[in-house]
Amino acid sequence: MKIKEQQPFFFQAGKRAVLLLHGFTGSSSDVRMLGRFLEKKGYTCFAPHYRGHGVPPEQLIETGPKDWWEDVVKAYETLKEKGYEQIAVAGLSLGGVLSLKLAMNFPLKGVITMCSPMTMKTTDIMFKGVIKYAKEYKKYEGKTEQQISEEVEAIRQKGMPSLPELQQFVQNVRNELDLVYAPILVIQSRNDEIIDPKSAHIIYENVESLNKKLIWFEESGHVITLDKEKNQLHEVIFEFLESLDWED
Repeated sequence: MKIKEQQPFFFQAGKRAVLLLHGFTGSSSDVRMLGRFLEKKGYTCFAPHYRGHGVPPEQLIETGPKDWWEDVVKAYETLKEKGYEQIAVAGLSLGGVLSLKLAMNFPLKGVITMCSPMTMKTTDIMFKGVIKYAKEYKKYEGKTEQQISEEVEAIRQKGMPSLPELQQFVQNVRNELDLVYAPILVIQSRNDEIIDPKSAHIIYENVESLNKKLIWFEESGHVITLDKEKNQLHEVIFEFLESLDWED
């Protein structure tokens, strides 16, 4: 049984556009419910995939942050080419790091980070995420336990050479947070099992944005967009977007 690969989505609604960026080893499905919610509220939502994401893990380990950053810039430019002049960005985890970098380099109406890391002490945790993704992907493909075991072991042996670059990428963004001036909403789960929740304070305290807000969610884990407080999350994001200086 071949699984249906997750696809990027483009929900066209009003003139206001929101770029939705998924996490490391994630896909557009991370932010699809948020996208549908915002579409109903009149926002156009575009969720691209970074190279190596939403596809077999053998492709993921061949990619790195340089590729993913290029894909985010391309997505921003796609919105511009389609006539969307007013763009905000919201990113989950790595997507939030990429959102911050986008705000440093392009004009944005606003930035939303959700459970985004500013510290990555080792690459081991990230590689565990890659292995988990590999197992899940192959399971959904309908492969036997033996096939999964052998193919995942091959990935484990090969490793992901770009992980140190990812570590450095996060550090570089952290070092340049004072280049972020756009209004920003920093969202963090208290029970984040993947990243250090203190990252939220680092973002909030170091950006130069005059309009900035930090909101904590008490009951959610790392993938906050799919967790038990997702409805509250949607409302908080909508409220922030509505507060921005859009030109009608």
